[in-house]
Amino acid sequence: MRERAPILEVRQLKTHIKTANGIVKAVDGVDFTIYEGETVGIVGESGCGKSMTSLSVMGLLPKPMAYIESGHIHFAGRDLTQLSEKEMRKLRGNDISMIFQEPMTSLNPVFTIGQQLSEPLKQHTRLNKKEIRNAVISMLQSVGIPRAEQIIDEYPHQLSGGMRQRVMISLAMLCQPKLLIADEPTTALDVTIQAQILELMKAIKASTNMAMMLITHDLGVVAEMCDRVMVMYAGQVVESADVRTIFNRPTHPYTQGLLASMPTANERKGELSSIPGSVPRPDEIPPGCAFAPRCSIATDRCRQERPLLHAYENQWTRCWHPISKPSEVTHAT
Repeated sequence: MRERAPILEVRQLKTHIKTANGIVKAVDGVDFTIYEGETVGIVGESGCGKSMTSLSVMGLLPKPMAYIESGHIHFAGRDLTQLSEKEMRKLRGNDISMIFQEPMTSLNPVFTIGQQLSEPLKQHTRLNKKEIRNAVISMLQSVGIPRAEQIIDEYPHQLSGGMRQRVMISLAMLCQPKLLIADEPTTALDVTIQAQILELMKAIKASTNMAMMLITHDLGVVAEMCDRVMVMYAGQVVESADVRTIFNRPTHPYTQGLLASMPTANERKGELSSIPGSVPRPDEIPPGCAFAPRCSIATDRCRQERPLLHAYENQWTRCWHPISKPSEVTHAT
């Protein structure tokens, strides 16, 4: 069996933002690899750096306020941090695509569905007008949109939320990307439509061997979709492992807190567990471990000394007191 090749390799990525109070570290030394055919989930509360990581990969940071300070993003052998905007445009929508969180704000209200879905094919293929229209209709049909021949001439506001998200998936998949980045793709949908969208994404991934980076705060979605999981907090990866290990043997207190806050079918208690406090603002990250102010087992060392990222077999944990302490095989800052 052929070994899977890495599609995306991110090394020591640091993304900074200019603010009135100075420079803040939105992404602070992130490392990860995604292999072809693999789905990697990035989880954490709002403000942990998940979306800034994805925008860094896509080259869509809100410039000049946000910028990549250092690090490398290798995609299919090319360092994206060294490419010009013109070179990135050739990749976006072609080899790398992205599904955004809210389809109503991602689709342009003044253009028809067909006009918007035609754009990547005009940019990245040599199809004529009729071939493009047929390709768009075929893609809409493949994601379960009825009346595709009519909907292609309709506007976003005429479609339901679920249909708009199917359109966004169509837009992302038109050029058969090698990597799909999905940023909270089901957040705005009800649970029934969410299940349909997740099944659709799984089917597309299975048929194309596409790699996927799935950004979410919903651990139920992670369990359903992902092969591996990265837990982010305050711009850093605090735990990383395969999905089974994360759910069965989490070692970081933050990961355990996220899992404990999940509702389960067999629980009858009145209140869900929650993590006290909130994620610190990027310009208010405390010294030492960023999670220490919210952690029930934090010690003076945690509050004063920044923890390293410890490796044990295939599990990584950034904690001085992991519940199942990993051997300090390797470490990174």
